[in-house]
Amino acid sequence: MRQLRIAAVGDVHLDERLRGSYRKRLDGIEEHADVLLLAGDLTRHGTLEEAAVVADEFRDLPVPVVAVLGNHDHHSDRPAEIAAMLSDAGITVLHDDAAVFDIDGVRLGVAGGKGFGGGYAGKCASDFGEPEIKAFVGHTKRIAERWRVALKELQADRRVVLSHYSPVKDTLAGEPLEIYPFLGSYLLAEAVDAEGADLIVHGHAHAGTEKGVTPGGIRVRNVALPVLGRAYGVYCL
Repeated sequence: MRQLRIAAVGDVHLDERLRGSYRKRLDGIEEHADVLLLAGDLTRHGTLEEAAVVADEFRDLPVPVVAVLGNHDHHSDRPAEIAAMLSDAGITVLHDDAAVFDIDGVRLGVAGGKGFGGGYAGKCASDFGEPEIKAFVGHTKRIAERWRVALKELQADRRVVLSHYSPVKDTLAGEPLEIYPFLGSYLLAEAVDAEGADLIVHGHAHAGTEKGVTPGGIRVRNVALPVLGRAYGVYCL
């Protein structure tokens, strides 16, 4: 089975002022990667005008492009419209589901979605008390369960999970401890470990660390642009 090269980046935070600038950084991507994953926070404030820039920067690339939305992309309460704009540009947008791509005869499955917060084992929120806390934790639980189902049903030779929020605290090192519960949740890692994957990529933690691993031994990579310091990272399977 041939090696697959997974390019990934998140937190590009594009707006009209940056139109055309990111596209230049993608020249020749097909020489380095077989697919490009976008790990959320593609816009600054989640406006349709910003989403139009994202669509133009990443449309018609010579490799498949797969995206999830991030918290910034939800800020203006237009996530469905943003996702539709990206889809119209030929970008596959995941909503806690999965897609499969044939890469020279190798079936690459990509599962995931935005993810959410809650914290990490031993120091996390629980669905107890006020309805607002129950809703916060319940949202993450529902997302994790949808990921588990998507992975269970995914028929592919290689499996990658794409998220905005982090499934592990390893890749948050450098961020203030006080905000860890708002950067991800261990429930996401539990879901992936339960069904298996070859790689997890996420963004969101601008001051974090690139490399981590789930309790089950799955590689995790924080591909937020400020962490990578380059147009995209490439990870081989």
